[in-house]
Amino acid sequence: MKYDNSIHPPMDPDALEARFGLRIGAQLNAAADALPHDITERLRFAREQALQRQRLAAQPVAAPALLPQQAGPVLALGQGGRPPRWGWLGSLLSVGGLLLGLIVIDDWQLSQQIHEAAEIDSALLADDLPPAAYSDPGFAEFLKRTADR
Repeated sequence: MKYDNSIHPPMDPDALEARFGLRIGAQLNAAADALPHDITERLRFAREQALQRQRLAAQPVAAPALLPQQAGPVLALGQGGRPPRWGWLGSLLSVGGLLLGLIVIDDWQLSQQIHEAAEIDSALLADDLPPAAYSDPGFAEFLKRTADR
C-alpha cells in the first residue's frame, strides 16, 4: 500500500510538537473545569508564585564589589606582563616537534612509494613477458594487485 502525501502532507517536527502541545493544553483546560474549588485555588497560588520567581530571575542583579582577598599559594605560569622565556621555548619546542613529525611522515611515505615501484620493476624484470605487455596501462595495476596478495 502506498502512502498518499496529498491527503496528509508531512509536517516538520516543530509543527508536530506545537500541535501536540495545543491538544494537551486543551485537554488539561477541559479537565481543570471539573476540579474542586480548593484545588484550583492551590494551583492558582502556585502559578502566581512561579511567575513571581520568574520575574525575579529575569531582573538584572548588580554584581557584588570585588574585594581583594588573601589567597594561598597559587601556581602561575606568567606574571601578567611579558610571558617568561621558558614559555616561548615550550612553544618553539612544540612547533619543532610537529614539524619533525611531518618530515618523518613525508619521508616514510616517499620510501613506501619507492619500495612499491621497486617491487613492480623487479616483478617486470623477473618474468618473461612480451614487449607489448610493458606498454599496457592496466599491466602495472595487475602487478600491484598480485603483489598485494
